[in-house]
Amino acid sequence: MADRVPLDFDPPVRQIRALLLGVDDRDLAAPTPCPDWTVAALLDHLMGLAVAFTMAARKRAGAAGTDGPPPVPSAEHLSRQWRSRLPVLLADLSIAWKEPAAWTGTALAGGVTLPATAMGAVAMNELVMHGWDLARATEQDYAADPRVLEVLVEFLEQGPGEGTPGLFGPRVPVDAEEDLLTRALGLAGRDPAWRPPRRRPLPSGVAAGR
Repeated sequence: MADRVPLDFDPPVRQIRALLLGVDDRDLAAPTPCPDWTVAALLDHLMGLAVAFTMAARKRAGAAGTDGPPPVPSAEHLSRQWRSRLPVLLADLSIAWKEPAAWTGTALAGGVTLPATAMGAVAMNELVMHGWDLARATEQDYAADPRVLEVLVEFLEQGPGEGTPGLFGPRVPVDAEEDLLTRALGLAGRDPAWRPPRRRPLPSGVAAGR
């Protein structure tokens, strides 16, 4: 059914689920490319957006994450069951956007109503960007589907250069000849060169918890 809808959410969802396997307890307090967000806060945000955009696809006005802005992500709010719960929420998101009806009419998320096609693009952008955030913060490899990136670059180019509060930061200039992921990152307000600070190794004989 994925070939009957504008975007297939399976690739970014699989990517994030694979990245989650590489997150250990030391990573949770690490910084991310999102200012003031730790990895734990980023994971909390991913859980919230997965629910909100699933409800948006299913046209569930009044459901969690639809009628008002999301709470500020925080490490303290992150569910203790995130390792088992987040993959399920992401799978639900992907399934919801496989339905052609998800892409018709309008959709509501975070108190904002958009054409459903635009909401789907926003949801996809959130997954791709935050997947990259998680990969960079935890020093893992990241690759995005070129077909998805082509759509996102076209979508992001339509936005204002100064960014959109709550969605995209001010654009970061990148060379027009750069690869699609780098261009999408810059258009969404990410610094493609961001790297985490070096972490001190654990003391000898201490294993990272999971």
